[in-house]
Amino acid sequence: MWKDFKEFAFQGNVFDLAVAVVIGAAFGKIVSSLVANIITPVIGAVFGGIDLSHLTAPINGVNIPFGEFVQSIIDFLIIAFVIFMVVRLLSKFKQKEEVVEEAAPEINPQEALLTEIRDLLKEGKSL
Repeated sequence: MWKDFKEFAFQGNVFDLAVAVVIGAAFGKIVSSLVANIITPVIGAVFGGIDLSHLTAPINGVNIPFGEFVQSIIDFLIIAFVIFMVVRLLSKFKQKEEVVEEAAPEINPQEALLTEIRDLLKEGKSL
């Protein structure tokens, strides 16, 4: 059992997953800061500083604070959109890197002539 655990724990996939979790946590802090410090104030300035976190609904004499939930949904949508835009931007950069084509190797004159003869023979034409 210990041997199986060691094989599992020291596989590359486990380390890759651990690195992804750490990077994801750091990226989450960056995105949260972006939303809290840049995007939300801009949206607040555009829409007049709307804050839904203090909304409540009285039901049978009990106030149900649903504003935090609504604000969390809005924050999630903003964060999801920002992450989508970042991933989309990164994928465009990656596509541009992949487009780089290698130059075709030069064919010497004998090979070019042989290729031309082969193509003519395939077409059924005589030389």
